Amino acid sequence: MQQISLAPVDGVHITTLMDNSSDALLPDEGLVRRWGFNGTAGPLPVLPAEFAQEKQNFDFLRAEHGFSAMVEAGGRRLLFDTGISADGVIGNLDRLAIRPDSFETIVFSHGHWDHVMGLHGLADRLGPARLPLLLHPDFWLQRRIVSPDRVLELPSPSRSAIEGAGFTIIEERQPSFLLDGAVLVTGEIDRSTPFETGMPPEHEALRDGVWQPDREVHDDQALVLNVRDRGLVVLTGCGHSGLVNIIRYAKRLTGIPRLYAVLGGFHLRGYGPVLAETVAALAEEAPSVVVPAHCTSWQAQHALAAALPGAFHPNAVGSRFEL
Repeated sequence: MQQISLAPVDGVHITTLMDNSSDALLPDEGLVRRWGFNGTAGPLPVLPAEFAQEKQNFDFLRAEHGFSAMVEAGGRRLLFDTGISADGVIGNLDRLAIRPDSFETIVFSHGHWDHVMGLHGLADRLGPARLPLLLHPDFWLQRRIVSPDRVLELPSPSRSAIEGAGFTIIEERQPSFLLDGAVLVTGEIDRSTPFETGMPPEHEALRDGVWQPDREVHDDQALVLNVRDRGLVVLTGCGHSGLVNIIRYAKRLTGIPRLYAVLGGFHLRGYGPVLAETVAALAEEAPSVVVPAHCTSWQAQHALAAALPGAFHPNAVGSRFEL
């Protein structure tokens, strides 16, 4: 594999705009600034409230089964995934006083609906801004979950609707750069570990008119930055490629051996030995920061916290990681 030169940055801020958890009581801790009563990331906005004596009420960030994060490097911003509901991410951006037109691009980790459908709310606000969307070609696949008692058709992105809303679609399987080389989009990730087997066989995709098992979810990709003197920061959406696969691929791509931080959805659901082997392999990497989010089960959260107590940080909507 030909290595890619990833220029170092002095720092990166990653803010969780949507996740499965919202906790306004979490305090700041070290490099993490929280949004809420005990954090300093920003003030709580207020809303009119007829049932309150003061006629106003605190407004809190919303959580949902989805993921979205803002990445800031060198004074520039991009958006990674957009959550599941039309009003989720755009509403949280308003509560955080972040202008949606401040993003230079949107990167999608993959085409699952809980990472994509919040684009509707952004489109309504932005209008035909021709904002570029970077994604893998398999992003558009129709997918479903087949179980013994039912078939669940998963909502799939509409190319015509997204293009009609004024976005510029850029499809890429290979690694690519954003923000003048500060951010690496991995593209399709090599599978190298024997224990990260992907989705269960019940997850299927429609290819050439035929439903086929889609365990690999080839469109799953991650963002990578190189923080000067500290190492790689890896941001995942769901981690369907396997967390360890993603980390090792990022290291091979860049030739940078040190992992500084890994954040995002790890898709560790307690499937037998996968969890134990993943946690053990991650512990060998000795990252300074580990932030499991979204599709990481409570069993995996506990296992990661036990194995990496100094690095583990709980996530919640509005958390800003200043790396």
